[in-house]
Amino acid sequence: MPRPRAPFVPGMRRGGVATYAAALLAGGALVVAVAGCAAPDRSPGAGVSAGPSTSPVGGEVSGDLTIFAAASLAGAFDELAEMFEQRHPSVDVRPISYDGSSTLATQLIEGAPADVFAAADERTMEKVAAAGLVDDLELFASNTLVIAVPVGNPGGVKTIEDLGWPETTVVLCAPEVPCGAASGALLADNGVAVTAASLEQNVTAVLTKVATGEADAGLVYATDAAASDDVRPVAAAGAENVVNRYPIAALTGASNPPAAAAFVAFVASDEGQAVLSSFGFGTP
Repeated sequence: MPRPRAPFVPGMRRGGVATYAAALLAGGALVVAVAGCAAPDRSPGAGVSAGPSTSPVGGEVSGDLTIFAAASLAGAFDELAEMFEQRHPSVDVRPISYDGSSTLATQLIEGAPADVFAAADERTMEKVAAAGLVDDLELFASNTLVIAVPVGNPGGVKTIEDLGWPETTVVLCAPEVPCGAASGALLADNGVAVTAASLEQNVTAVLTKVATGEADAGLVYATDAAASDDVRPVAAAGAENVVNRYPIAALTGASNPPAAAAFVAFVASDEGQAVLSSFGFGTP
């Protein structure tokens, strides 16, 4: 059975972005390659729902379902979407739009059509709620950061303090995206100033640059590092104190409200939680 929906609670680390910027600048000039990763080639307009049923959530649902989800959810949500379609054969889950949560939030606020939004932190969902696009939400998962290094660890990175070495090439998420805000808080907690080689718009881009050897290290979610054969995780001191909680919501402008509500309930169900756990996500 789905868990009761939690009331909306603003994120606890509002100062993370400013702290991150200060931490990055403290080490010297910032070498920035902003907006390092483009969104997957999926047009937001492709997700307009066609002919949804008006069945209650407890009954059968049908029609198209368009989902926007944080990049770190890609593997888990692909599996959840497939399972949801199996249980609701009349529903067609469109290819899910994965990107940095802040990028997706901006697209939604600017009018991109979607039925469901799953973000990597509460602060981003708060922006969407403030725009009148969310009435209720469900906290469904949590994640923490690790240091990702290439296989063989050529940079010799063993602790979070090593990210502050001038000779260490580090890539990070941009401060405005959830993984960047969390990275900033973690670096500040450890008193580490980093001059990033690039600031990426989602965690997948950070992981890719580390995996290809373009960087000696990067801060990524534990789930992303665990899913990659091309990086190795290094524990980051204090990561357990910087936890991202993931909210999901059916959007008020959804073209298919019954299917949107049913998918949110499925993600929060015991079955959905088991899938998320298998990908390394914690409980919210």
